[in-house]
Amino acid sequence: MRTRVFNGKEQIFCEWRHRWVRLTPEEWVRQQLLHRLVEQLHYPASLIAVEVPLQLPITNHQSPTNAKRYRADAIVYDRSMQPMMLIECKAETVPLTQKTLDQAIVYNRRLNVPWLILHNGPQTIVVHLSGEAITTSATIPTYTE
Repeated sequence: MRTRVFNGKEQIFCEWRHRWVRLTPEEWVRQQLLHRLVEQLHYPASLIAVEVPLQLPITNHQSPTNAKRYRADAIVYDRSMQPMMLIECKAETVPLTQKTLDQAIVYNRRLNVPWLILHNGPQTIVVHLSGEAITTSATIPTYTE
């Protein structure tokens, strides 16, 4: 991973966005995870998108003009370009809690992916959704799994 200091601020080059971005603690965690997915777990880099805008349904108390805008930290697609995995990253100092899972579940209402990955560096929670069955683990599957 390439880093630099530009105008007094640390930056990291995001291979997926093809540009330099501010190096925040959360961005560091995300970049490390994405590189691990590609280099160790054989995910095709071309099937990973970062900071993906999501259009979520508007609740009764929101008007279209004040609806919140959301972005998924990363989404992994299958070879037919259907979303298959939602990744939510937090800084190492931010614990993975029910609130983190709830955030991913809200995002997944739009995506309907079978895999949710919550990651903060030292901790990873992998949630597999299959029909009504929900399983969790700490091990991210390889791309072919």
